[in-house]
Amino acid sequence: MRAPIGPFEDARPAPECLAELTAPVAEAIRHWQGGTPSDRIVYVDTDPAIADTAAFVEHYGRDLLGQSANCVVVAARRGGETTLAACLVPSAGRVDVNGVVRRRLGARKVSFAPMDTAVAATGMEYGGITPVGLPADWPLLVDSSIAVMPYVLVGSGRRRGKLIAPGSLFGLLPGAELIEGLAV
Repeated sequence: MRAPIGPFEDARPAPECLAELTAPVAEAIRHWQGGTPSDRIVYVDTDPAIADTAAFVEHYGRDLLGQSANCVVVAARRGGETTLAACLVPSAGRVDVNGVVRRRLGARKVSFAPMDTAVAATGMEYGGITPVGLPADWPLLVDSSIAVMPYVLVGSGRRRGKLIAPGSLFGLLPGAELIEGLAV
């Protein structure tokens, strides 16, 4: 199979690659109920040593920067309580944590969740966190520009491999809310 974007040699429908994914991502795909059929989610095998965005696009092509998104876990605090949430923004941008995210989550303070917290709460590897398979009760804030992208490359839950899916899929995930200007 040919990947819908990028020069990837090993591309397969994600339902055929469940063993390559972390448990929460595999479960989400196994029990998929989104508006997009699960076989339109493509798994591409990639080198885990170059999973970070800058190294990844340098190796696989700079055009992927405009076709990829990063998923980050944030910790929102208010009145002694902490809420975890995820934000999905284009890789060329960064999350407006202290503006849009703080206001949307009604928090006094928002910061990126510590690595250990993000890994333990998601069941995914740091550097590969994806919005597919996040805890269903988490808010998932998605920059609205992602929903109109034909295809978006995101993490697979591991540093090895990526998922490619239609942009519209990300606004339909559990807890997802499309937000204008989430990325700056």
